[in-house]
Amino acid sequence: MTKWLDLFNYGTLHFYWGMFEREEGKLFTLNMLRAANYLKERNIKMKGHPLCWHTVCPQWLLQYDNDTILKKQLQRIRREVSDFRGLVDVWDAINEVVIMPDFREDNGVSRICKEYGRVKTVKMMFDEAKATNPDAYLLINDFNLSTKYEDLIDDCLNAGVPIDAIGIQTHQHQGYLGKERIQEILDRFGKFGLPLHFTENTIISGDLMPKEIVDLNDYQPKSWPSTQEGEERQARELEEMYRILFEHPQVEAITAWDFADGAWLGAPSGIVHKDFSEKPVYHMLKKLIKEEWTTNVTLKTDENGWITLDGYRGEYELNVSNHIGKYQLKKGVKDAIVQLI
Repeated sequence: MTKWLDLFNYGTLHFYWGMFEREEGKLFTLNMLRAANYLKERNIKMKGHPLCWHTVCPQWLLQYDNDTILKKQLQRIRREVSDFRGLVDVWDAINEVVIMPDFREDNGVSRICKEYGRVKTVKMMFDEAKATNPDAYLLINDFNLSTKYEDLIDDCLNAGVPIDAIGIQTHQHQGYLGKERIQEILDRFGKFGLPLHFTENTIISGDLMPKEIVDLNDYQPKSWPSTQEGEERQARELEEMYRILFEHPQVEAITAWDFADGAWLGAPSGIVHKDFSEKPVYHMLKKLIKEEWTTNVTLKTDENGWITLDGYRGEYELNVSNHIGKYQLKKGVKDAIVQLI
């Protein structure tokens, strides 16, 4: 955990309903609250993933009719958003809606999405979360980056769905998307004027998945090792991607998926090995985040006692003769008074 904390300030907590409530009424709330409090004490901002999704869906839902399934889904949103308010206020409100009504495996969420339609389903989930916590920051999230996702977002916005940010997944198991493709994605989804969160990003450090495989879940070899050549490639490609995203004014967050090799479909997609030893990509990211993209300057006040800071947005510590003050540089805020202790 130390290596993770040394690098990141934003993490995703898994609220997959089928794991959070394997048996109806038996919840994972206390364990998750402990994890959330641990991270909050270490100044980590957290996102809950997801409130509604057709995958990892409780099997016990299938005993109910669609009206009851919908009621239980909305109750689930109210419960989690309320229980974790103040700890987890950023949520993937709904996940992978493009394929939701036609998902190949029977489940309760796909049933209600098929009955009510994508847009109405999305709106019900977002409205329930916002009604429970008006300060919640809600994402729609998808791996399907085709025009179908663009059309869905457009239809949802026209229907009054309170989308705060657009979630974009890039699981690049078949090879790096490349600069032009990433820029094209930014252009297409940036047109909505909303913040963009690159929510799930994998560039692997082993052999690439065969091109003919359509669904990532269908490729899970017995062994998928990281290689020296692959690790060098991973570091190089991820650095280019992170630089492109960091420079884009609408990109608010980037999440690596996952931290350690093997956690995601057995793939060598982590930034550390299975034994948590660092890969080249770990050191590359640490240099970018902790050195190049961290502002560390010595400033002098003007005749009125003001200082002018030109730096990256984020949290700052101001030290004046060993008197410390905390300050967060936010978008659009020009002036601030910092109290020293």
